[in-house]
Amino acid sequence: MNHIKVFSYNAAELRIVWEDTSESQLQAVWLRDHCQMPASRNPDNGQRLLNITDIPENIAIAEVSLEDRRLIVQFTPDGYCTEFDLDWLYDNCYNLNPHSDDRSEVGKILWSGKSFEQGVPRYSYTTFYEQPKSRLAALQVVKDYGFVLLDAVPNKAGQLLKVIEQFGFVRETNYGPYFEVQTKIDPSNLAYTNLGLGCHLDNPYRDPVPGIQLLHCLESSTEGGESILQDGFMAAKILRDEDSDHFAVLSQNWVNFRFRDSSADLQARVPLIEVNDLDEVIKVRFNNRSIDTIKLPPSIMQQFYAAYRHYAEILEREDLQIVFKLEPGELILFDNTRILHARKAYSAGGTRHLQGAYSDLDGLYSSLRKLEANS
Repeated sequence: MNHIKVFSYNAAELRIVWEDTSESQLQAVWLRDHCQMPASRNPDNGQRLLNITDIPENIAIAEVSLEDRRLIVQFTPDGYCTEFDLDWLYDNCYNLNPHSDDRSEVGKILWSGKSFEQGVPRYSYTTFYEQPKSRLAALQVVKDYGFVLLDAVPNKAGQLLKVIEQFGFVRETNYGPYFEVQTKIDPSNLAYTNLGLGCHLDNPYRDPVPGIQLLHCLESSTEGGESILQDGFMAAKILRDEDSDHFAVLSQNWVNFRFRDSSADLQARVPLIEVNDLDEVIKVRFNNRSIDTIKLPPSIMQQFYAAYRHYAEILEREDLQIVFKLEPGELILFDNTRILHARKAYSAGGTRHLQGAYSDLDGLYSSLRKLEANS
């Protein structure tokens, strides 16, 4: 519980010194815009009932008083009066609480291969499906580390859609609600061969890119075909640490990705490393199979290729990767804006059959918040 030590105000601003010595500086227009009263907010859903243009342009503070744990503010020239709960003011003060960005590298647990010497994080499909606490724990692992493995998933076609239903919605694409990862004749994608695939993120040619990918193993009797995962946020951090200019080149210059087959022609222009306004990494993209013709100004082309090569070399460092073989009944769920995946080549003999599907991060994060609130 937060208490006010002292407050003062003028027409433009309210200043509060809190009992813990922290200070708030709250401007008149912000206070009016953030009124929590029923006249300004729908009491059922908290949504605003007024537009910024409904607030007088010359809004000013006329008077402030403290009653119990409510700060009462009267404005001029419209004479409007509102009140704020002290805990709400403290928790929402903009100079004490900057914008949160739960997608950025800040707050994530960056990892390398040795981080999982005791095994990758895994949960039982049954407990994930039936127990909210287990689902909460598994989704928290995805938020922190970017991936989780579920075992004992029923070997049924489309079963991975049941997994998605537990946290979000299926992101249907031109591949359908889910797709088959197995060797095909005349494949439209190298994923449908027995060739090895380098570390990549799926669908960088979509805007927005699917935030979640799932791969469910139905059959695996081939030699080889091991799965590889890598933390793209860790790779971006290493790039920044080793050469900040290379990091800047990849985060400030956008390139095109493209995918074409008989039924689709998809393209998006995006940076390989995307940062927010605080220069924190929020997305990475890397897919050498679907990067389009690189068209950058001649003055930076050489710098771009040096940075691109540097990042690619980091992604090939085996000590940053984890390698494991998906067995029938296992499903890997990962953040497709952070976690790069790859596979080793596998033999022509035997059968390797995975099913894949996409979802979005907003559904997962929403489910995680609701589970946290109810835990």
